[in-house]
Amino acid sequence: MGPGMTGFKRYAIYSAPPPGPLAGFAAAWLGWDAAAGRPAAHPDLPGLPRPLAEITAAPRRYGFHGTIKPPFRLAPSATAAALAAAVAKLCARLAPVRLPGLRLAPLEGFLALLPEDGQGPLGALAAAAVEGLDGFRAAADADETARRLAAGLTPAQAALLARWGYPHVMEEFRFHMTLTGPLAPAERDAVAAVLAPRLGPLLPRPFVIADLCLMGEDDDGRFHLLARYPLGGGGGGDGGGGSAGGGR
Repeated sequence: MGPGMTGFKRYAIYSAPPPGPLAGFAAAWLGWDAAAGRPAAHPDLPGLPRPLAEITAAPRRYGFHGTIKPPFRLAPSATAAALAAAVAKLCARLAPVRLPGLRLAPLEGFLALLPEDGQGPLGALAAAAVEGLDGFRAAADADETARRLAAGLTPAQAALLARWGYPHVMEEFRFHMTLTGPLAPAERDAVAAVLAPRLGPLLPRPFVIADLCLMGEDDDGRFHLLARYPLGGGGGGDGGGGSAGGGR
């Protein structure tokens, strides 16, 4: 999966569905298959207000995913191999997460899949990844920090940016799986009307995150699935079995 572990600009920890109908449709919808590391042909979907390639331009390079630990550059003392080993070790002690399901909904001007009944134990899972792997993260440079601050952050988000390199983590974390770029309200409604009946039958019930994915960003800004690590801990979640998007 992907061109090996090394040579990537940034790494990230994502939740992504295993191979199956949801993963296949979402890759085609976005136009990028992160698991295969190649573009995917868009489906022909009548009724969209604009070409699908335009609607999905912003999220395409990331592939279909929910962020657990946001993208980061490796610290000078870190290696990709050591990161992979740490992710495997972390996942081995973290429990799977089971939620009732996912729903298509607007979020800050774009469309995404959100957990039906709130974040549940997802926040704790993400916080464990953010904190447990922080030693592998290079500090954000001044330009990156200034760009994020210029976007308008609350004092709490600015403090998280300073501590963890990203403003939407820990108490500001909100799990979502992005499906479009920013859309005007009328466009958003039109896209949702086309997308909902096709996506709805593919959404897993329950929604189970049974593994986490180590991702790498190539020189073109596209993310690749490098490895998938099962969540092996007990004491919560569903006690084992299943993955987001269906069983394996």
